[in-house]
Amino acid sequence: MNEVEKLYQMLKKIQEPKGYYFNKDKDRVFELLKGLLVNKARYGYMSCPCRLATGDREKDKDIICPCVYREEDIKEYGSCYCNLYVSQEWNQDKIEHVFVPERRPASLFM
Repeated sequence: MNEVEKLYQMLKKIQEPKGYYFNKDKDRVFELLKGLLVNKARYGYMSCPCRLATGDREKDKDIICPCVYREEDIKEYGSCYCNLYVSQEWNQDKIEHVFVPERRPASLFM
């Protein structure tokens, strides 16, 4: 089992009991997990691969996966910003798959 598969299995066990599911598109999930592992090697922590990290853990703490925006994104849209984590309804196509807007304040991008 490679590192991505190990991360997938570990996170699945931790997150599903909390009501957070991986996107049913496993190719997309594995690409995002690869990005998390790249960021972990680069910065020492798994920052969201869909956002620009600074390399300063304190500045990036809101985008360390799972990011602080995930819960509200999933409540409102059924998916987090990068579509890694979704609700069961989203995976079952019971709710529309819409673009999830960025919740992170622009002041934190810099």
